[in-house]
Amino acid sequence: MTQPTKSISIAESKIMETLWRAHPLTADDIIKEVASQQNWSAGTVKSLLNRLLSKDAISAERDGRRFLYSPLLAHDDYVNSEGQGLLDRLFEGRVSSLFAHFSKHEQLSANDINDIKKIIAEIEDDQ
Repeated sequence: MTQPTKSISIAESKIMETLWRAHPLTADDIIKEVASQQNWSAGTVKSLLNRLLSKDAISAERDGRRFLYSPLLAHDDYVNSEGQGLLDRLFEGRVSSLFAHFSKHEQLSANDINDIKKIIAEIEDDQ
């Protein structure tokens, strides 16, 4: 799977999430999945599909009179890109600053803290 040439909007990500769960899908399949959840018209979904096609985030293969859509952008690549973008924009690219922010401004549960400790232990074991 490839990287898109442009960033994916929040609205476009709703279409991508549907395609990451199952593909290939027709426009009608995608409309059934997301239109009512997002209060979008069929035209809005088709516009988003066209935007994603122009960004090379999805492909469309003709199947008779319809098209079958599949993701070209891998979910992990998208998450990595968005996560790095968040770190760069808000925390100067530092994970420790992100963690410090959430530890000061959010209530971390005992489960959250245990999960974080496990992640750190795994990182230390790998080094």
